[in-house]
Amino acid sequence: MLDKFKDVDEKLATLEGRLADPSLINNQSEYQKVVREHAQMSRLAELTSAYRKLLQEIDDNRTIIQDDSEDEELRELAKLDLEELEQKKETLENDIRLFLLPKDPNDDKNTFLEIRAGTGGDEAALFVGDLFRMYSRYAETMGWNVEIMDSSPLGIGGFKEIIALISGDQVFSKLKYESGVHRVQRVPETEAQGRVHTSAVTVAILPEADEVEVDVDMNELKIDVYRSSGPGGQSVNTTDSAVRITHLPTGLVVTCQDEKSQHKNKAKALTVLRARLLDQIQQEQHDKISEDRKSQVGSGDRSERIRTYNFPQGRLTDHRINLTLYKLDAIMNGKLDEVIFPLITHDQAEKLKALE
Repeated sequence: MLDKFKDVDEKLATLEGRLADPSLINNQSEYQKVVREHAQMSRLAELTSAYRKLLQEIDDNRTIIQDDSEDEELRELAKLDLEELEQKKETLENDIRLFLLPKDPNDDKNTFLEIRAGTGGDEAALFVGDLFRMYSRYAETMGWNVEIMDSSPLGIGGFKEIIALISGDQVFSKLKYESGVHRVQRVPETEAQGRVHTSAVTVAILPEADEVEVDVDMNELKIDVYRSSGPGGQSVNTTDSAVRITHLPTGLVVTCQDEKSQHKNKAKALTVLRARLLDQIQQEQHDKISEDRKSQVGSGDRSERIRTYNFPQGRLTDHRINLTLYKLDAIMNGKLDEVIFPLITHDQAEKLKALE
């Protein structure tokens, strides 16, 4: 395994040299890229250093065991030591293999969260609001920032749809498994006979696209402005500040009305459009490589039912990995790691199998 890491120290030194170059500070995007590469290479250097040290300890213990002139008690201790070291070696090799798995280029990106009501009428719209609060509370625990880009609130307290940009460290890497249909089973407040209703909402997780990745030709856009609509009160603007952008080649439509400024709504709508175009491009590439689906948690298709939230039983079930947790209240309050970490672990295990 060490043959693969001969040039780790050399690469680390090169990256450290680049970080010391004053001219790099003027190019923030390149600077951040080098910072991330340096962090990755530093971690790999730590792992390989620990692996070399472990191999030396294993070799030393084997030498003691094979030396007939050594004290018998010392040789027995060396044998016990060797068993423990071999277990550590296996664990460390697995850690290194996981670290060397091909990285998702979107993992470091900020992320658009889109939640839309599906079947279930008002109950589905209320659950859109519940899921948005869940993700917002999780984002708060992670130190991420949540900015609402567009929303269609209903008077009952829910949303027909809501779109937000979540910014921070490793957002997409944590939330990318959330795309799909989320089903809720509970008794609506308006249900007099206490019957459980089943509703559904769709969640889309889209990485924010750089302008370099998706070049939007302004001549291919139809931009309409109109007056914002809403449930009433101060949230409704009295000027034509809402913006609807139609991407003519694909037919994609994005609206934004949360800002009072038409220019801000237009800028927000363009960032959402870029993310959807990037998602469309990547989905097309993904579909062409069907083998990739074997190393994914589900297909990532937003028509696929991925999870059920059963409120009467306090149960959450993720159908992709047969995970059932009776901690629904805690999860709805933002304790999402108990769902996300098993999904990440499963995904990594599947990818490691594909490499064997």
